[in-house]
Amino acid sequence: MDAVTAQPQPIGFLPPEAPLAMPVQSLDGAGPRAQRIGATPSVRGRRMFVFGAALGMSVIAAYEMYLVLAVGGLTTLEAVILVLFVILFAWIALSFASTLGGVIALIRGQLTSLDIDAAAPRPAITTRSALLLPTYNEPPDRVMSRVQAVYESVAEAGAAALFDVFILSDTTDPDVFVAEEAAYLALRARLTDAAIFYRHRPKNDAKKAGNIAEWVRRFGGHYQQMIVLDADSLMTGDTLLRLVAAMERNPGVGLIQTFPVMVNATTPFARVQQFAGRLYGPLIAYGLAWWHGGDGNYWGHNAVIRTRAFADCGGLPTLSGPRPIGGHILSHDFVEAALMRRGGWAIHMAPALPGSYEESPPSLTEYAARDRRWCQGNLQHAGVLPAHGLHWLSRLHLITGIGSYIAAPLWLLFLITGILISLQAQFIRPEYFPKTFTLYPQWPAQDPVRAAYVFAATMGLLLAPKLLGYVAMLADGPTRRGFGGAIGTFFSMLCEILISGLIAPVMMLIQSSSVAGILMGRDSGWNVQRRDDGSLPLRDVARRYWPHTLFGVLLAIAAYEVSFSLFAWMTPVIIGLILAIPLTQWSASTAAGRRLRRLRLLLVPEESRPPEILMRANELVATFASEAAPARPLSRLFADPNLAEAHRALLPASPPRKRGDIDVTRVVARAKLDDCATLSEADEVLTRQERMALLCDAEGFERLAAFAKAKA
Repeated sequence: MDAVTAQPQPIGFLPPEAPLAMPVQSLDGAGPRAQRIGATPSVRGRRMFVFGAALGMSVIAAYEMYLVLAVGGLTTLEAVILVLFVILFAWIALSFASTLGGVIALIRGQLTSLDIDAAAPRPAITTRSALLLPTYNEPPDRVMSRVQAVYESVAEAGAAALFDVFILSDTTDPDVFVAEEAAYLALRARLTDAAIFYRHRPKNDAKKAGNIAEWVRRFGGHYQQMIVLDADSLMTGDTLLRLVAAMERNPGVGLIQTFPVMVNATTPFARVQQFAGRLYGPLIAYGLAWWHGGDGNYWGHNAVIRTRAFADCGGLPTLSGPRPIGGHILSHDFVEAALMRRGGWAIHMAPALPGSYEESPPSLTEYAARDRRWCQGNLQHAGVLPAHGLHWLSRLHLITGIGSYIAAPLWLLFLITGILISLQAQFIRPEYFPKTFTLYPQWPAQDPVRAAYVFAATMGLLLAPKLLGYVAMLADGPTRRGFGGAIGTFFSMLCEILISGLIAPVMMLIQSSSVAGILMGRDSGWNVQRRDDGSLPLRDVARRYWPHTLFGVLLAIAAYEVSFSLFAWMTPVIIGLILAIPLTQWSASTAAGRRLRRLRLLLVPEESRPPEILMRANELVATFASEAAPARPLSRLFADPNLAEAHRALLPASPPRKRGDIDVTRVVARAKLDDCATLSEADEVLTRQERMALLCDAEGFERLAAFAKAKA
């Protein structure tokens, strides 16, 4: 085991620093080659099964599609659509084959790895771990409630002395910043003996990855493991102990990723995501763990990481070139896992271990905002793919991340090319489509019957993982009852398929637009995530989604002009696009979510029997929220002497400035401060950036404190 300091740390705002070197990794030829861990023969066989099945299905589908299109020879457009079909079908086939792997794992009981067994007695651990919760302008009541709930669960498991908690703030909003500090003090007052620390970075360089790296370089030497949480994450003490025990038993493992279950969904959109993830997700996760073995991936949170391995291998470089493709890597998790695997550390997944939770964005709009950031981060992986020495499966993870967003414009291109072929055929043969209704368009010089079979097979592969997840659920009595029974779950599945099917074409356009915008140089930034209510005024929804509606109308007109048969065939896509505005508005409604809950639709076991940690966290959210003061940040800060003193203690010392290095925002803020008569007036006059500049600067804060004392 690594030699890591194991003695308890004093309770304070921050523990003594224990620096740990975290060198920036090279992606060029100077980098190391991935060390061999050696997949077992069984894992190699599983990979052969998954890739062989996907390849076999893709070859058959490609041949059948060729026969559909090549009756009279391939035109240029037909060749294009054949290539697109093969690429997209192969993507679907690989996902289906991986899910089949999950079925095999479930039937054969191969769901555990690294001897992690949730049914076994709780193991004892001896090493120290840090729970890290990075936060960026998140509601403090939610952040602190989750910290307290997780810590109490760890204490109940009898391991509080071996876990320290760090709240790592990158907050840039002064209102949230002050409220965050106040909530932290309230948390410390509740948990007087807990090792819960708080740190705020004045500049959030490199976003979340930089936040974690800064902690590693300052405090990582104290801890053998670190567990990264998100602001919406929960993990039980029992789960954390089992993960840490697995790390202690397996010194060659660098990271163990859990499978977080979605909870707390209140809107139809979130309930659909929650239901789909809970019903279909486990089987997919079992499949990935089954054939990934020790060459797995990292999803950025709800995972235990060996601190020294992460420090040695996980230092992210800055990609060359301008943003948005260059610069700091936004989707850092895949890259960190690839670099750790290159360094010889195994990356495992523990999908069958319960007690790991997260939340879903409440609306399509919130999901799209987060998704665009992920899109940019995943497209950045193209700059990591050529890195020297990566394991081939790590490269596949990166390709998968890129492909998950490139697929949207490919589907859009496939759709448009199909219409163009129909239009081309209409000009060549005016009687291309019969006037009577048929289910599938009868393309000239093509085989419509074979086309129907290919279409049915493709749809079958898309829906098969859902049906397999449903069948697997039926075999588990407690889970089946938690979903609402076999019949109730079946109707919930139909509801999920309907809503997801309507949303899918809207998401296709959103992701296609994101890819196009990023490739054209538009940076996505890092927006604050709304967690509970995703509703927007109808005017705002209409402003965001009228282009999707217009595209749906144009698509409908183009299809109808060709033939009513083509129009009917494309109806699912057309309806979803035309209804984009009302669908988005309805799916973000908490009232509509409550109605679905009353109808017992989209029910999940965590609603039927909520976990104790979830109930405790939700209870604490209300408690912290009731204690929050509505005052403006400066007034609130100096109205409470304890809060002001704590803020002073938490501030880093002002770094020495070079000659000529002027912080314009801070200078302007001080000038405005001189013109104010009261602290309330300063709160009104100063901009958000100016208030933050004063609050984050020790010298500026002291001037603000003197101002408050003299003029308040």
